[in-house]
Amino acid sequence: MDAQVRISAAEARVMEVLWDRSPRSAAEVIKALTVETGWNHRTIRTLLRRLMDKKAVSYVEDGRAYLYAAVLTREEYVRSESRSFLARVFGGNPLSALAHFVEDEQLSSEELERLQDLVDEKREELP
Repeated sequence: MDAQVRISAAEARVMEVLWDRSPRSAAEVIKALTVETGWNHRTIRTLLRRLMDKKAVSYVEDGRAYLYAAVLTREEYVRSESRSFLARVFGGNPLSALAHFVEDEQLSSEELERLQDLVDEKREELP
């Protein structure tokens, strides 16, 4: 999957339904999103079509129904959105982002220990 695929917040809601369980029929996707968002079926079908055009979603025919599945993985999406956020907000500097969150957020002792463990693991990977 092309990690450069950009999807909107609304399209991400559709992807969440498909990441939760795939494949799903259009009716299942519509039902899930109508309950969550109140969107009408035309809006959801348009979002599915856009995601197919972007190759983030695929479909197969199952009799008279279409079954939709995520092609873009949640991990690929998170990685792409994280890089985009980092570039937009912190000029691409991960240290600035990390420092901001450590200084600005109330982290528990366990969270700080986990963060230290991650830093230590990364340090061990260095040549």
